[in-house]
Amino acid sequence: MLLLSSFALTSCIETAVGLGTAAVAASTTEKGFSTSVSDTVIKAKLTDKFIQNDASLVTGVESSVSNGAVLMTGKLDTQDQKILATRLAWEIKGVKEVINEIQIISDNSIKTTAKDLAASAQLRAALIGDQEISSLNYSIDVINGIVYLSGVAANEKERERVIAHAQALRFAKKVINYIILSTDKRD
Repeated sequence: MLLLSSFALTSCIETAVGLGTAAVAASTTEKGFSTSVSDTVIKAKLTDKFIQNDASLVTGVESSVSNGAVLMTGKLDTQDQKILATRLAWEIKGVKEVINEIQIISDNSIKTTAKDLAASAQLRAALIGDQEISSLNYSIDVINGIVYLSGVAANEKERERVIAHAQALRFAKKVINYIILSTDKRD
């Protein structure tokens, strides 16, 4: 009983810390507090659904949520897993859009993974270093040399700067843009 109580308390603390982090981040982003908290809740529920249905989804899928839009990237073994991930995302209350860019494993070499990680780190550093970009507003996923961008830009100029940084990456084969403007009022 003590162990079960300890686990429940730990989960509550983790949730509170996650929501607290979302609150701090929201104060410096275009999304705002309530949207950031809602997005954090959606992401947590998606992770829980993945664990309950197919634990390999947790390790194979990277997800980011922006204004209720879920972007899923990563690599999975089968098309059935990709379809399951999409279905589970749509089951969550508050999800307005699901963008499934998950790839079925075809090129999973260490070299490709290293290039993807390097490109992601290079782009994150470029966004942090650019004084005209609020880097906290963006999610970056690089899978097999394809750069997936999502988030909320303050204006068109900022969006274009983020895309330009992504296109300049050494290992980027293609850039796919899901960045919306802060003036986009999706329902």
